[in-house]
Amino acid sequence: MPKSQTRFLLDTYFAAFNAGDTGKMEDLVAEDLIHDVNQGERRVGKDKFWAFNVHMSRCYKERLSDICLLISEDGSRASAEFIVSGTYLENDEGLPEARGQTYKLPAGSFFEIRDGKIARITTYYNLTDWIAQVEKAG
Repeated sequence: MPKSQTRFLLDTYFAAFNAGDTGKMEDLVAEDLIHDVNQGERRVGKDKFWAFNVHMSRCYKERLSDICLLISEDGSRASAEFIVSGTYLENDEGLPEARGQTYKLPAGSFFEIRDGKIARITTYYNLTDWIAQVEKAG
């Protein structure tokens, strides 16, 4: 896939994320998507990505900014560095109590692209930093 098409795909994905349009995000991923989230288990399949998005939308309201994309020459891989600004809406299992705390932290994702779809998303952030921010805000 040309580099320009990968850029368009990921720009569309991030715009959908920021709009809270999880349906559009799901349209952009492969049926057998591999989804790895920081400190979590691997999820395989579009249905598990959907379930993750439902959970995240219930517990968090997030917006990404300062997105910097790096794309391989052949367009098959990409990375993104960004700032996550969010509000912790509802308790998430094993994490501090939610009381509407806000947070802001750097994060990054790695992507594999196959047949015009996102085939893998791996995301990293500093969970200790996030916990410290929501505990301080509480």
